Amino acid sequence: MKTYSHYLLFALFLSGRFLMAQNADEAALSRGVNFIPTIEYSDAENQEILDLFKGLRVADVSDGMDRVGLVNTGLADPEILPLWKDTETYSHRIIGVALTVRYVPTQLKNRPEPGEDFSEWESTWYNILSSETWTQIIRNGTVIVIDDAGPDVGSIGSFNILAWFKAGAAGVVTDAGSRDTDEITAEKVPLYLRSRTRGIRPGRNELESVNRPVVIGGVLVRPGDIVVADGDGVIVVPRKVAKDVALAARKILNADKAGRKNLYESMQRPLDKSVE
Repeated sequence: MKTYSHYLLFALFLSGRFLMAQNADEAALSRGVNFIPTIEYSDAENQEILDLFKGLRVADVSDGMDRVGLVNTGLADPEILPLWKDTETYSHRIIGVALTVRYVPTQLKNRPEPGEDFSEWESTWYNILSSETWTQIIRNGTVIVIDDAGPDVGSIGSFNILAWFKAGAAGVVTDAGSRDTDEITAEKVPLYLRSRTRGIRPGRNELESVNRPVVIGGVLVRPGDIVVADGDGVIVVPRKVAKDVALAARKILNADKAGRKNLYESMQRPLDKSVE
């Protein structure tokens, strides 16, 4: 149920957006203005909301979004699917807090100058132009959401995705693709993607922003939003409604499990993790 504080916070948010729009002068607009603010959440706040989403499926969360009046909101393009699936323990599933990254196609020269050492040129791209500086803010339960673009660019590979996983990332979602997909499948790092790619980042893309709004599969993702992904695809829950969505989704999941458990038992079928 919505409370007065919910509406007050939303009203303050809208008034802030209004003031920002009204006060953005010509010079500021020329320099560039971000109109959607990034809200920071503490580790404790993130863990509290993740606990509410634990075990929920994309279908449950979609139904929960319906319950709060956000029908067909947050559902990413169904072409974005898991690279691999585990139908026994469901380790391919993702539930986490969005850390957003945006890479854009480069307009810079895409090869070294004559006589320039390739390794030095490549290092400049990896360390400066198309870096992963954002890895320092990965936390336990982070979902790395990458809005990427470029001609067959493999921003994700078997080494860096495993390093992100080691740092605490719950998984990765991208609107583009990944290389080294055989190795990532063997590593069992949850990855949701649109395509397979092969080229390296140098000469192909640049890092544009970190923890700013991005669009993945036609869906807005803001830093701090909750990302849920499984065999049905990916759904993004706006943080401001995440608690209400999780509570509604939990009731749906519990009812589904109970009903299917009764069916299993009536068929004398061994129970599996999906009904436990």
